[in-house]
Amino acid sequence: MAEAQRSLQTYSAPGARFLIVEARYYDGIGDMLLSGATRALEKAGATYEVIGVPGALEIPAAIKIALQSGAYAGAVALGCVIRGETYHFEIVAGESSRAIMDLTVNEQFAIGNGILTTEDEEQAIVRADPAKGDKGGDAARAALSLHLLKQKYGTR
Repeated sequence: MAEAQRSLQTYSAPGARFLIVEARYYDGIGDMLLSGATRALEKAGATYEVIGVPGALEIPAAIKIALQSGAYAGAVALGCVIRGETYHFEIVAGESSRAIMDLTVNEQFAIGNGILTTEDEEQAIVRADPAKGDKGGDAARAALSLHLLKQKYGTR
């Protein structure tokens, strides 16, 4: 299935500090996601801190803990969940996404979800590669976009 063609909006957030939380279960895929995310944040003039967690299910909790510090304008969630032979895939994919959405809406916190959920490693590589799918960059741009909306409308 072909990726949708999109034009990439340019964001400017000089001095804004973001948290990148990554589950490094697949190192090569994680490297590509992180590369795309950091490039997008740097292009916007934002700074960032990177922390790692064991898996995708721990990402929302790490974001919530860091949110309490008040030190971050937003967060970027990065990870990869590849379908296996058990129901575990559905639990991890669904619950991590649900918890991230809950934090975004309930806390009005700018979070970009870059947790890949794929059928196989080949799909994940294509989506993670900054020269192809650039889902890490997309997640950072989503966080930047929400941060700028929050600034525009003056929400907490």
